[in-house]
Amino acid sequence: MPFVDDLPLAHGVGGAKDLPISTELAIAGAVAALTISFTILAVAWRQPRYEGRTSGRPAPAALAAVVDAAWFRVALRVLGLLLTAYTAVAAYAGKDLLINPVFGMFYVLWWVGIVPASLLLGPVWRALSPFRAVAWLVGRLTGRDPDQGWLRYPERLGLWPAALGLYAFVWMELVFPHNAELSAVQAWGTTYAVLMTAGAVLFGGRFLERADPFEVYSSLVARLSVWGRDDAGALVVRSPLANLATLPALPGLTAVVAVLFGSTGFDSFSGSARWLSFAQRADHPDLLKNLALLAFVLTVGLVFGVATAMTPAPGLRRTDVPGRFAHSMVPIVVGYVFAHYLSYLVQVGQQTVILMSDPLSTGANLLGTTNLPVNYWLSYHPSLLADLKVLGVVTGHLLGVVAAHDRAIALLRRRDQLTGQLPLLLAMVAFTAGGLYLLFSA
Repeated sequence: MPFVDDLPLAHGVGGAKDLPISTELAIAGAVAALTISFTILAVAWRQPRYEGRTSGRPAPAALAAVVDAAWFRVALRVLGLLLTAYTAVAAYAGKDLLINPVFGMFYVLWWVGIVPASLLLGPVWRALSPFRAVAWLVGRLTGRDPDQGWLRYPERLGLWPAALGLYAFVWMELVFPHNAELSAVQAWGTTYAVLMTAGAVLFGGRFLERADPFEVYSSLVARLSVWGRDDAGALVVRSPLANLATLPALPGLTAVVAVLFGSTGFDSFSGSARWLSFAQRADHPDLLKNLALLAFVLTVGLVFGVATAMTPAPGLRRTDVPGRFAHSMVPIVVGYVFAHYLSYLVQVGQQTVILMSDPLSTGANLLGTTNLPVNYWLSYHPSLLADLKVLGVVTGHLLGVVAAHDRAIALLRRRDQLTGQLPLLLAMVAFTAGGLYLLFSA
């Protein structure tokens, strides 16, 4: 298979190579779009439209009947277990070669693919998670609620365990020097599986909802899908921004979005010629990478936290305000992930599906995909790819501005509803300009 030698395990996509438009023009246009959008919102959007909306249009009856059927939930659990077992076979019985599909399954289909899957279908990892099956089985055996478990999950922890788990993954993916070795994937996967299984047994599904980094990531992105649940638990179709407004402001939410956005920014930055030249001359390049990743995440969290906490909201401590606005960062994260990883997901995703037919590297063709070609059509159209990437970044920030404005109208005092948003607008402008600059410089 001729593409195997080019399989990029330390991921990233071409930046300036496939963005044949002016960096300055793209940044100026994006900043202008944000500023104009904010001005229009300030004049025309005086009442919250999404805050507190938990209703929606009922989903088609036939679809709701299937989604809510016990057999369908069981089928998804079985599918999740089979996929997990298939991955485990490749990871623990496969060869430590680049043609082992576990690398693509781990870094591409699971990590990057979870974003479009969750946007289209809702919280897919919650539905497929093998650890949810463990929580359900323990509940059946003990007669307890599968969501509660033996112990009560400490509410003060919120999403902090998930934030740490996400950071552990991006550290493994972007910084750890041996991330393309099979033993590293085995160690990370084993640690993750042991922790999630223990948490599911002790704390039930509530633990997975708050602590499983992939379930939290998938559920976060799914807030931008059209699928939701009303107060009675019925499946409904609603505006993605209305769905997003229902995201609870749990402790650690700001940290989660800071890890997701900051790590993606670092991935772009670490591919720039300036960084590569500097890192190669450093005495301790691995330490430098660690510090840079941490700096990107902390900078995003600090800038966002300060910008949102500058204006007090009645009934809230200043330290609680960032969490109430953190939902507005979700479209930005999704837009930048789309822009940064689009060609990576499409092309390396195809390579991974081809390799999955031979998990043990014995020449097998279990899935019938071994002889399929990789379609590089997207890379052959760099202008279209450039437009899609810039559109992804700008759209994400525009939706973030709308979500933040709607929340500000609901939370802030009337006299602060305009001026109170200016620090966050400036932060979003900085994120937009910085994100596009890094995307082009990679």
